[in-house]
Amino acid sequence: MKINKIMSIVSVLSLSVALAACGNNANTENAEDTSAENATVATSEEATSTENEGAASETPSEEVVKVTMVTDEGGVNDKSFNQSAYEGLNAYKDEGKVEFDYIESHSDADYQPNLESALDSGSDLILTVGYALYNDTSEAADTNPDQKYAIIDNANIEEQENLLGITFADHQNSFLAGYIAGMKSESNHVGFVGGQVSDVIDRFEYGFRAGIAEAAKEKGKEIKVDVQYANSYADQAAGKNIANQMYQSGADVVMHAAGGTGIGVIEAAKENDKWVIGVDRDQGEEAPDNMLVSTIKGVGDAIKIVVDDLASGKFEGGTTRDFTLADGKAVDLAYGPNDLVSQEIKDKVEELREKIVAGEIEVPQNEEEFTKLGYEK
Repeated sequence: MKINKIMSIVSVLSLSVALAACGNNANTENAEDTSAENATVATSEEATSTENEGAASETPSEEVVKVTMVTDEGGVNDKSFNQSAYEGLNAYKDEGKVEFDYIESHSDADYQPNLESALDSGSDLILTVGYALYNDTSEAADTNPDQKYAIIDNANIEEQENLLGITFADHQNSFLAGYIAGMKSESNHVGFVGGQVSDVIDRFEYGFRAGIAEAAKEKGKEIKVDVQYANSYADQAAGKNIANQMYQSGADVVMHAAGGTGIGVIEAAKENDKWVIGVDRDQGEEAPDNMLVSTIKGVGDAIKIVVDDLASGKFEGGTTRDFTLADGKAVDLAYGPNDLVSQEIKDKVEELREKIVAGEIEVPQNEEEFTKLGYEK
């Protein structure tokens, strides 16, 4: 529904989550001011009666953390980053650990007014999802020093005391996905579709490229990599068009790191009967016969840790928490439901995982590191 600030006299607003793509770099363009009428607010208490909501409001605040989540432009149903965040919060709500609502953004112009609306909820934590919200989140944290904030996919660059940065080593599991793509490719031609150029998507792209290089070395063959950006995390048509071109030019595996835009990439894989690699959450159900693997960004798991810390008075404002392969679920892989990857490849993937965790393999996060570490572009 359009933002008409939903306030219930008898109940505590539950504000829910969403996520978009990913990062360490901030979108340098400041969103122009628009009215909060352009964003969507939704409640997580879809089937809860007024009586139950009233009972929840009587729960001592120290036992239940109240969170308002502001999504990036992908929205909460992007089947990717934002949805992963929403599902994590919703699961914790079912355990009685959190009350939440979410505010959806439909463009970067919504970020600033949505953050202002989030303040009205009286939440313990305002959670923003996606590096594109960094500038507005940082500004809001400066303006409201008594309000706690956390941002997914961006470092706390200014080390603001009321802001926690949450980042993920996406390059590490993207390396493993790249190795799988290179070993599975029969044409020795693969593709990568990015959402928007950024430090975060650089990690996906160059980790993927490095994994491809590892597979090429093992196969003793050159593997061509096509790369194109859609300049959006919410344009399914663009994602589908780009992937169609890649498949039709000979690629038989395409990975996306493009949020909602990636749904179009998955559709193209199904229509061309080719393989695809998902991102951020297990996307196997979207294409059971085509999905080799998904790189997992455990946003929901990270959020649970932050909520638990906040509930116990351990909010780590002023810092950035980086999740890696060594943390397990927060950075991981999920193989597709139809077991399209052989056990032999899976076993090698586990060997590579162990070497990355042990520091025996250093995975590049950007073009500079890719070149410095000796990978051929």
